[in-house]
Amino acid sequence: MKINIYDDLIGYEQCSVAEMSELAPVHLSLDERVPGVPGRAFELKSWHRAWKQRHETDESREPVVMKVEAVDEFQAAIPWEQLNKAVFLYELDGKPLQKGFPIRLYVPDGSSECLNVKSVVTIRFLYAGAAGEATYGFKNSVSIEDLRQKK
Repeated sequence: MKINIYDDLIGYEQCSVAEMSELAPVHLSLDERVPGVPGRAFELKSWHRAWKQRHETDESREPVVMKVEAVDEFQAAIPWEQLNKAVFLYELDGKPLQKGFPIRLYVPDGSSECLNVKSVVTIRFLYAGAAGEATYGFKNSVSIEDLRQKK
């Protein structure tokens, strides 16, 4: 499964978990950041700098907010300054994740445990505007069929 990555400076790209992991310069045992939680993870901010460098974009310019969306449409918008210790869990016992597949975001220094998002399939890096507070919740999506049934 590919992860959709959007960056205001670079554009859109899809990457596999393996491609993301290979690019990441810092890998660690997750329990170094989240005590008692097993697995291998890579550091978000160092991965993002390496990803920008690969695209020959100024890696010193940092986003204001990162937004993630999960396969179940749960989403979170997290100010960049809350992501200093953030990691993506990608492997457990040497195998791809089963729970939280394809990757899971952990934000140990975030303002809420709800910022730990499982089954991340979309990542957005936004550079404009003010950071504000972290937000999270499910998308409000209503199908045309739902609207027809409510008449």
